[in-house]
Amino acid sequence: MADEPRLLVTLNNGIKRITFNAPERRNAVDRATAERFLEVVEETARDGSKVVILTGAGDAFCAGADLTASRPGGDDVSAFLRRVANPAILALREMPKPVIARVHGHAVGIGCNFALAADIRIASTAAKFGQVFSKIGLIPDGGSTYFLPRMIGYPQAFELMVTGEIFDAQKALALGIVNRVVPFEELDRIVNEWAERLSAGASLAIAGIKRALSYGESHTLAEALECEAATQKTCYESQDFREGVTAFREKRKAMFQGK
Repeated sequence: MADEPRLLVTLNNGIKRITFNAPERRNAVDRATAERFLEVVEETARDGSKVVILTGAGDAFCAGADLTASRPGGDDVSAFLRRVANPAILALREMPKPVIARVHGHAVGIGCNFALAADIRIASTAAKFGQVFSKIGLIPDGGSTYFLPRMIGYPQAFELMVTGEIFDAQKALALGIVNRVVPFEELDRIVNEWAERLSAGASLAIAGIKRALSYGESHTLAEALECEAATQKTCYESQDFREGVTAFREKRKAMFQGK
């Protein structure tokens, strides 16, 4: 295991799988892994993939930062966040491809926030989530102070962050943090079905939906409407739109090319 990379990357039929691979440490992320993760996410935005699945090896998704490699008070944590962690979160959100978080076990700390940065979160009944930073005297980072209150509201986000509560998949579903909760034995089938569905979809439209939703989170209604108009023009003039209309008229499944 020591000789294996702590981040595994595969690409098959347009589906990119990025796997945190330190199961003996519940996939806790050290600095070298975080740097590699940023490289992979940036590469993925430009490669031939259509969908990304983010997951972990063993029985955990990602248990946060690897504290065995940290030196309290001895590192410039702000510089690392600005140079590596923050760009990785931004790259996940800004890439023009859907990202699915396959959460089968613990997703806590920065691991939870990698999942929050995804577009779809599918959890097994064994999944656990937590903003555990306050338990070691830190504030949540990795974009959680942006994502979580927008998903569940300020009061719930504040409570989860100050208590550091680790909560199960059913609570995550009730709060609106995850899209689906399924039995572990069904998880891969459901995740793969979603990945294949998105891969076969109109990639220009999917990219536009992702961009417009992100834009709308921090802009006025008038600005969001303008973003929709500009993005719709690109879609309307695409081969995908022509194929979609033709397939609708011919009562067949559309074969989108992302053009």
